[in-house]
Amino acid sequence: MAVRVQGYVAALLFFGASQVTGIACSAMGRSKPWAFRGSIRAQSAAEVGTIMELHSKLPWVGTTIFSQMSQLAQQVGALNLSQGFPDFPADPRLLTALNQQVLAGHNQYAPMIGVAQLREQIATLTAHCYQRVVDPEHEITVTSGATEALFVAIQALVRPGDEVIVFDPAYDSYEPAVALAGGRTVHIQLDAPDFSVDWAEVAKAVTARTRLIIVNSPHNPTGMVFSAADFAALEALVVAHQLYCISDEVYEHMVFSAAPRTSAHRFAALAARSFIVSSFGKTFHVTGWKLGYCVAPMALSVEFRKIHQYVTFSSFTPAQYAIAQLLQHHGELVDELAGFYQAKRDLFRQLLAQSRLQLLPCAGTYFQLADYSAISELDDIEFCRWLTIEHGVAAIPLSVFSHAKPSTKIVRFCFAKQQSTLQQAAERLCLL
Repeated sequence: MAVRVQGYVAALLFFGASQVTGIACSAMGRSKPWAFRGSIRAQSAAEVGTIMELHSKLPWVGTTIFSQMSQLAQQVGALNLSQGFPDFPADPRLLTALNQQVLAGHNQYAPMIGVAQLREQIATLTAHCYQRVVDPEHEITVTSGATEALFVAIQALVRPGDEVIVFDPAYDSYEPAVALAGGRTVHIQLDAPDFSVDWAEVAKAVTARTRLIIVNSPHNPTGMVFSAADFAALEALVVAHQLYCISDEVYEHMVFSAAPRTSAHRFAALAARSFIVSSFGKTFHVTGWKLGYCVAPMALSVEFRKIHQYVTFSSFTPAQYAIAQLLQHHGELVDELAGFYQAKRDLFRQLLAQSRLQLLPCAGTYFQLADYSAISELDDIEFCRWLTIEHGVAAIPLSVFSHAKPSTKIVRFCFAKQQSTLQQAAERLCLL
C-alpha cells in the first residue's frame, strides 16, 4: 500500500491532480476506469511529506467522465457524441448582439445579481412559459452557468449531518457539492426503461435528517420528463415534511411531442420552498458562455446571493446584455427549441433503426439512451472505451451516474449535433 501511495504522490507532482486522481481512488480500493500509464520522476522525501499533509475533501472524485471521453475522442479522432454540447454555431443574431455589446463597452463587472435588463427578460420568460410572476430584483440571480447555481443553492441549504435525496442516474455535480457542505446524499435508483419515480419509496426515504430533495426534469441522462402528477407528489412531500427542493430544469425548453413544459414554477407551494435552476448555455447553444440563473423566493435568494458573491461575484457581462437583447426581440426562439431538437432526435432514432442498439424512450433533453446488450458483453465503461477507439464514436456509460453502479448495458449519446455528424455516427453504429 505504501508503494502505491508514494507512486500516486509522485505522479501527482509530475502530471497534476486532474490526470492522476484515479490512482488515489485505486489505492483506496475504489476502482476508476483506465489505469494511469506514464513515466514518473523520483521525488524527494520532503516533497512527498508535504503532499501527504493534504487531506482531500473529495478523495473519491477524479476527472469527470465527460472530460475523459471528450479527451479520448479527440486523441483518436472519434465523433464526440459523449459530452453534451452542440457542434453547430449559435444563432447569428446572438453572436451579432454579443459583438455589439462588447463594442458598446459592456466589458466590466456586471451587478452581482445580474444585469437588470436580463433579469427583467427572465421574469417575462417565466411568466410566458409558466404563468408565474417573479420579482426580477429580489427573486432572480444570474450565475456562471447552471452548475454554479446548483452548487450555491446546495451550500445555502445543506448543513453538516443533513441528508439530501437524489435520484440515480443523477448528474454528477450534486453529490460532491453536498459532501462539501457536510451533508450526505441518499440515492434512489430509477430503473430502465421509463426511469419513473416511485413516490411512495421517496416518502419512505425521508427521515428527521432530510433537508432537501434534488430533482432534474427533463432528466439528464435518461430523457425522462416529470408529469404534473410527479411535481404534485413532490410538492406534497416537501410541504408535509417542511423540506426544500432544488429543481434542475436546464433542459426545460426541450420537451417533445408538444407536451407542456411542466415545472416547479407551476406549483405554488413547491416553488415557495425551491431553488429553480435554468441554463442559457443549453437554450441558446452556447455552453461555453457558462451563463445560467436561479429563481427562488426572496428569503432563499438572500441566502443564495450571500454565497454567490464569493464564488463568481458576477458573470460574463456582454453575454448578459446580448441574451437580454435576443430575448427582447426574438423570444420566439425559446418556443421553437423543442421542435428543433425533436427533429434531431427523430433523425438520430431513424438512422439507428437498423442497428442492433435498442433505443430507450426520450421525452426531452438532447440525450438518447441505447441498450447495447445485443452487441457486447463488456461493461458500459469498457464498451464506451472500445466504441471510441475501435469504431470512432464516443458515448457516456450510464453506470457513472449511479451510486450503486447498476449492471445494465446502457450508454448515452448526445444528438445536439449537425445532421452530417449524426449520419456519420449512425453509419458506424449500424456496423456493430
